[in-house]
Amino acid sequence: MVNVTFILPANIGCAPVSVVGSFNDWQPYRHPMIRRPDGTISTTVVSPPGTTLHFRYLGTDGTWFDDMDADQVTEHGSIVHT
Repeated sequence: MVNVTFILPANIGCAPVSVVGSFNDWQPYRHPMIRRPDGTISTTVVSPPGTTLHFRYLGTDGTWFDDMDADQVTEHGSIVHT
């Protein structure tokens, strides 16, 4: 299994944020991002190697947004390959 850690900067304006995607059946709030000592927020999911994860971030105000640092960003969201 592979740990995939999602990290957002400390100055994210819509915190708290959760990661929603193919790894959690697109269920909001299953993977909330937690503030780290350096101020960034993160969460980790576990996935089999060779998996393609589709995801988006969901802010507390209902704002959906993508990760521009992902392997790919499409009209359906962000993609990371494990």
